Amino acid sequence: MTELRVDAHQHFWDPARAHYPWMTDDLRRRYGPEDLEPLLREHGVAGTIVVQARHSLDETRELLATAAATQFVLGVVGWLDLTGDVDRQLAELDGALLGVRHQVHDEPDPVWLLRADVQRGLRAVGEAGLVYDLLVRPRELPAAIETVRRNPGTKFVLDHAGKRPPDDGAWAEGVAALAELPNVACKLSGLATEFDPQGTVQLALGWFGAERCMFGSDWPVWPDYGGALALVPDDDEVLAGTAVRTYGLEVT
Repeated sequence: MTELRVDAHQHFWDPARAHYPWMTDDLRRRYGPEDLEPLLREHGVAGTIVVQARHSLDETRELLATAAATQFVLGVVGWLDLTGDVDRQLAELDGALLGVRHQVHDEPDPVWLLRADVQRGLRAVGEAGLVYDLLVRPRELPAAIETVRRNPGTKFVLDHAGKRPPDDGAWAEGVAALAELPNVACKLSGLATEFDPQGTVQLALGWFGAERCMFGSDWPVWPDYGGALALVPDDDEVLAGTAVRTYGLEVT
């Protein structure tokens, strides 16, 4: 077994305190560190990155506070309003913010990422030394590719390998094009709920290489922690190295 394991993508939430528009009934309960910690111990995972689940600065603040109080949480990929004053928002946050994410695939506009105000916000994210997580489906991949090209100094991570659909021609073309850009890494996360997870892992590894792929459980969206780990190779880069380098993690 690989000595060091890092989970680069998991969530906490409490639907009794906030609304999650995408949430299905089977997920509608509180999930916190006390639920995840036994699974990490069982599977030898040293630390995690907790990722935003709604468009809310309040949630970002709460996740940063949780990270500060939870030894195994190495940092947060939170939400910022990219159309607003990103520098001001960052100045008001305190804690281990590693990156930013927006549910781009829920925006009506497939080229939302290319809006002038969004691009301005993305530049501020990159200038702050933060990673930007791309949460897109095939419809948004062309805008994602252009965004990465416009921001060569920013690190990007493609979440869930771009959410492969059964009709995967546009997906394959888009993800392969992203992989040609050196400032993009790929999360092998959330695959069990998408088409052909094992095949997706092999394709992503072929396009990005293990040195730009990282494991993410997507817990609790995918509750089978062992099953999520079983989808990825027992490889030092996939299970830790890529995440450590990409997000600048300090893992003991």
